[in-house]
Amino acid sequence: MPLNYMRTAMLLAFLSAIFVAMGYLIGGPTGIVIAFVIAVAMNVFSFWNSDKLVLKMYGATPVDETTAPEFYSMIAQLAKNAELPMPRVYIMQSAQPNAFATGRNPEHAAVCASTGLLDMLEREEVAAVMAHELAHVKSYDTLTMTVAAVIGGAISMLAQYMQFSMLFGGMRRDNNGGGGVLQMVAMVAAMLLAPFAAMLVQMAVSRSREYQADRLGAQICGNPLWLASALKKIQNGAGAIPNEIAEGAPATAHMFIINPLTGRKGDSMFSTHPDTQNRIAELEKLSNEWHITAPPRRADPVHQTKIDYPGPWSKAAGKPRRRGPWG
Repeated sequence: MPLNYMRTAMLLAFLSAIFVAMGYLIGGPTGIVIAFVIAVAMNVFSFWNSDKLVLKMYGATPVDETTAPEFYSMIAQLAKNAELPMPRVYIMQSAQPNAFATGRNPEHAAVCASTGLLDMLEREEVAAVMAHELAHVKSYDTLTMTVAAVIGGAISMLAQYMQFSMLFGGMRRDNNGGGGVLQMVAMVAAMLLAPFAAMLVQMAVSRSREYQADRLGAQICGNPLWLASALKKIQNGAGAIPNEIAEGAPATAHMFIINPLTGRKGDSMFSTHPDTQNRIAELEKLSNEWHITAPPRRADPVHQTKIDYPGPWSKAAGKPRRRGPWG
């Protein structure tokens, strides 16, 4: 846990330095002061409120044992398996199957699944996905992931502003005829800083941590093949169904279990996830180590007494399939 806090502090320092440098390009010495004040305020805000901002960005709705009883009960048991406090539980309206976790520590964590995920996956697969997200919570990955999303996104937006300002003559000019050189520097900065911010996000969110969360998530839910099966479905769904909010805020892509970006807007620079087939191969190798040969379908995925009532993704005999816990 201390290592994650140190990594987050280093990330904040790098991102803040970029933000201040961009302030100089826009406003000179005065811009440095303004950018520094904004960076400090943004760092404080992102540490305490970045989870709320990301959840609001994706229109996530909180649910409980009344509004989504089976899903909420599943998260409660998985959290118990992981020896974690009960996180806040959210559902976001998105046809793309995906999920993410957020929060600065396990005591202030939240997990969120899309309606597409709950519609497309079997109960066992949903449990495995949410176990993966709880693994990120347990490892304190969510602090770095959420802070990186907020500040990286702010830098990307500032870079776009710089491009816009230069095109319309809004960049500052000095009195010594250096305006042309400054504008050229600003143009190069605007072209390079947004991709560089994305690279920092990638560096902060190491791909190896996804493998670690896959393994720990398999331990939490009890079967690595459930997660392997879920990853196949999510990968296919994410490639075919766009997530418009993620497309507009690509710096948040690393938070999801599978990259939500389709790549249609040159988003490959934000590819923060390992290859899905490699992740599946590691999970299948793990299942061999555990002597699990097939993903049992009606076994209880969270090691608890089986729920009698039909859940949002169950297919009880003679009863129509409900489309998720939201109605």
